[in-house]
Amino acid sequence: MAASRPTAAQPPVALVTGGSAGIGRAIVERLLQDGYEVVNFDLKAPAGCLAGETHVAVDLCNADATRQAVAALAAERDVLYLVNNAGTVRPALLDQASPDDLAFVMALNIQAPMLLMQGLLPSMRRRQFGRVVNISSRAALGKTERTVYAASKAGLLGMTRTWALEMAGDGITVNAVGPGPIATELFERVNPPGAPQTEKIRASIPVRRMGTPADIAHAVASLLDDRAGFITGQVLYVCGGMTVGLGAAA
Repeated sequence: MAASRPTAAQPPVALVTGGSAGIGRAIVERLLQDGYEVVNFDLKAPAGCLAGETHVAVDLCNADATRQAVAALAAERDVLYLVNNAGTVRPALLDQASPDDLAFVMALNIQAPMLLMQGLLPSMRRRQFGRVVNISSRAALGKTERTVYAASKAGLLGMTRTWALEMAGDGITVNAVGPGPIATELFERVNPPGAPQTEKIRASIPVRRMGTPADIAHAVASLLDDRAGFITGQVLYVCGGMTVGLGAAA
């Protein structure tokens, strides 16, 4: 069965989670520039909605709220593009990590993507077309003080590959982007500017600069492209070269 893509008269609709700030905001802006309509699931509203953007306030850590929000959206629109960007980190050494940290991080970083994919999958299968990009992290390869976060992002890669295999016959591709050090508010919250560990990170980047949210948005846009139909189950590290030689361990 041929893929049923949106027509010129029907702009494609993309769901982006955590689209109100940081990397998510850059993804929303880029997709709007590329001609998508964007639905932004984020508990916090953006500073101002852009033309073509719809913000839906939803607590993605809450399973019932997430199911209800995606069901309402799927009942109104065929959403064939999904970017699971929302995420959180609770840095701690192993002996300081708690079950509460694990539950909270997994709810947003793992549970929400699964529920959203479940909610949109019927439309994608009916249309025999879909593009899914999950935002993982370089930390999935291992990083100190990231027991919980690294586990969640490595788990997201496992889900990405599993979904890619399950959905390949339905014209649905599922890939992941693994950001390296990106200059965002979240990064600076756990890596304060000028701190020794922050300067160590900067010095270790082969391309000699921090990444920007726009760098990640460009990678996401390329994987969402209709012409990317032969790329699935892959992780693209956007890290300035930091994972060279390490990618095989992902």
